[in-house]
Amino acid sequence: MSETFTKGMARNIYFGGSVFFILIFLALTFHSEQTFPERTNEHLMNEAVVRGKLIWEQNNCIGCHTLLGEGAYFAPELGNVFIRRGGEEQFSSFLHAWMAAQPLGVPGRRAMPQFNLSDKEVDDLAEFLKWTSKIDTNDWPPNREG
Repeated sequence: MSETFTKGMARNIYFGGSVFFILIFLALTFHSEQTFPERTNEHLMNEAVVRGKLIWEQNNCIGCHTLLGEGAYFAPELGNVFIRRGGEEQFSSFLHAWMAAQPLGVPGRRAMPQFNLSDKEVDDLAEFLKWTSKIDTNDWPPNREG
């Protein structure tokens, strides 16, 4: 091998490396696009889930809470709240009671506002949180309490 590093060699390394990493990027993109439908449980999405997401957005819940690791870290993670608070049997009643009890008025603690949601809106929000809990997140959050 030559003792000098020529412009031609640098060009070949640059273009060869670029092609290599572009191919890896395309392969990973293809793989991600193939696995998203399985992981997101898109087939379970219904009108109640869509309405619940709209309620989530209109009330800026992500301004305080995180959902699947995204959002503010002021209030608890809600990606697994469905599982943490009773699952199929108890979650809806828990969410209705929790939303009705706000603000709690605990001294030294910031209160969650009272949004005055109707029973239907709370049911839709519960469906949205139930749907998000079934997304395959590779075991996020790392602990049960979020």
